Amino acid sequence: MEYVIEMNNIRKEFPGIVANDNITLQVKQGEIHALLGENGAGKSTLMNVLFGLYQPEKGEIRVRGEKVAITDPNVATECGIGMVHQHFMLIEKFTVTENIILGKEPKKGTTINLRKAEKDVAEISERYGLKVDPRSKIEDISVGMQQRVEILKTLYRGANILIFDEPTAALTPQEIKELIQIMKNLIKEGKSIILITHKLKEIMQVCDRCTVIRRGEGIGTVNVSEMTESTLAEMMVGREISFEVEKKEAKPTNPVLTIKDLIVEDIRRVNVVNKLNLEVKAGEILGVAGVDGNGQTELIEAITGLRSLKSGTISVSGQDISGYKPRRVTESGVGHIPQDRHKHGLVLDFTVGENILLQTYYQKPYTSKGILNYTKMYDKSRGLIEEYDVRTPNEKTFARALSGGNQQKAIIAREIDRSPELLIAAQPTRGLDVGAIEFIHRKLVEEREKGRAVLLVSLELDEVLNLSDRIAVIYNGEIVDILDTKDTDEKELGLLMAGGKRDVGDVQ
Repeated sequence: MEYVIEMNNIRKEFPGIVANDNITLQVKQGEIHALLGENGAGKSTLMNVLFGLYQPEKGEIRVRGEKVAITDPNVATECGIGMVHQHFMLIEKFTVTENIILGKEPKKGTTINLRKAEKDVAEISERYGLKVDPRSKIEDISVGMQQRVEILKTLYRGANILIFDEPTAALTPQEIKELIQIMKNLIKEGKSIILITHKLKEIMQVCDRCTVIRRGEGIGTVNVSEMTESTLAEMMVGREISFEVEKKEAKPTNPVLTIKDLIVEDIRRVNVVNKLNLEVKAGEILGVAGVDGNGQTELIEAITGLRSLKSGTISVSGQDISGYKPRRVTESGVGHIPQDRHKHGLVLDFTVGENILLQTYYQKPYTSKGILNYTKMYDKSRGLIEEYDVRTPNEKTFARALSGGNQQKAIIAREIDRSPELLIAAQPTRGLDVGAIEFIHRKLVEEREKGRAVLLVSLELDEVLNLSDRIAVIYNGEIVDILDTKDTDEKELGLLMAGGKRDVGDVQ
C-alpha cells in the first residue's frame, strides 16, 4: 500500500535526551491519524521533523512513496505539508488576510494585491466551513477563530497533509465540536490529517487509526474502531488508568474564601463580575462551571490580586484581602494554578528549578542576606520534579524547552507543595495526558482531605463533576445556582450555563 506519509525509523536527539527513538509512522490518504502519547513523549518533536523544523539523526521520510529530504518548512510546504502549531504563529496587529498571505503575497505590479488576497481567503474559508472574516484583526477574534486562521494559512499554501498539534488545548467545548466538523470537511475534500493529541474522547470521535508513542519509542499503530478509551490509555502510559476520581465524602468546616457583592470591570469598564457572592469551605472542592467568557477569568484575577476590584470584598480565613498585590495574596495563604501558564505561570527564560521556587525563593533557606542559595533551591526543585514526574533533562533546563504538559506539572508542583489554605486551580489539567490528569486530581483531593479549600475553575464539565463536592454555575458574571454534585448532572449544568432555569422537580 502507498502511504501519503511514511516516516521510517526516525531518531532525534537533544542534549541529554533521545526524543524520538527509531519511530515509524505511516499515514494513509484521506484518514485522520492520531499521534497519541503522554506529555513529553516526543509527539511534537516527530511532527517538527516532518515539517522541517528539526533534522533527524537517522531515518527517512517518504511523501507519496518518494523519498524526500525536508530540510526546512519551505520544503515541507512544497511537499503539500502544513502544520497548525499548538501556540499560534500570528501577528496580533495584522488582519486575518495579512497573516495568511505573509511570505506568499499576491502582487499587482510591485504592490500587494490585498483585494485579491481577501477574495481568495474568503473563498477558501467558505469552501471548508471556516467562517472567518478576512478583514478582522487577530487581536479582536477568539482563540478558536485564531486557530481557524492557522488552518487557512496552510490551505492557502496548498497543503494536502495537515498536522494539528494539540488543537483543542485552549478551545471551549463548542469550539471543539466545530473544529471536529472542520476536520471532517477537510477529509471530504481529499486532505489527510495527523492529529497530535492525548484526548482519548476526541480520538474515539474522529480518528481512523492511531500511532502510540511512549517515552520516545513507538508502541504500535491500531485501528481506533477496535479500541476503547481504556485500552488506548493503557498503551499510552503502560499501566491501567482509572477515569473515576476516588474520594471520601467531604466534611467541610469553616469558610476559607468569602466573596461578598463583588463587582469587577474589564478593560472597557464594563462590569464582567456582577455582585457575585461565593463561599468555599475548608475540606471541600467547589467547582465553578460556566461557558468561557462569563467572568471566570476576571473573578480569579480579582481574588489573586491581578485585577482591581470596583466594589465588594474578598476574605481568606477572615482576613480581608481586597486590593492586595499578588505576593501579599500568596502570603495570606492562597495558591494559584493559573489558566494561562505562559502569561501568569512561568518565566520561560528561567530554569525549571527557578520556576518551581518562584513563590518562595526570597524566603529562608533559599535566600540569606539577599543572596540566593542555588544549591538549596535546586535540591528542593529536584525533589518536586521527581515527585510530580516533570519530564526534563534536569532542573537547570529552561522552562520554554519543556512540552506544555510538563510546564503545567512544574506549576502544579510549585503551588500544591506549599499546601495553601486556599488553592485556586484554573484549568489545572489543560494540556495534560490521562496519566497526569489522574495524578493531579489525586493531589487536589489530598489537599481537600488535609482540610484545605479548593476552588476549581474548569471548562471541562467531566472534570468539574468528577472532582467537585459542590458546583457553582456562573453566567453573565453572576453565580446563578450552587448545586451538590451528587444531585446534578451534565444536562442540568449545561442548561444553567446557557442562562436557563433549574427545574427543581427534575432533580432529586
